Amino acid sequence: RRLRDVLVTIIMATVAIDVFCAIAAFLLERHSQQTEIKTIGSAAFWTTTQLLTVSSQIKNPISFGGRILDIFMEIYAITVIAGLAGAIGTFLQKRGQEIDAKR
Repeated sequence: RRLRDVLVTIIMATVAIDVFCAIAAFLLERHSQQTEIKTIGSAAFWTTTQLLTVSSQIKNPISFGGRILDIFMEIYAITVIAGLAGAIGTFLQKRGQEIDAKR
């Protein structure tokens, strides 16, 4: 049950961060000359791929604010994956201990 709660919380937080970062990326990059982030759709695509894969077909932002946003999103994504791995590992360890205690 706790693992499910953690997963739901992480998913909800990630969706909220994705939406916020897409809007921020659009506002920060839309006037830059050499950026590929010119529409809210391209900003949403870029932020989603950054959060899911830490890579994108769209070039990284060129504005200072966009680059700071990119660093924040990469740190967030790495932290979520590490936290998720830890939560799943803890769940499996405790479940194994429960099964061993029943024997």
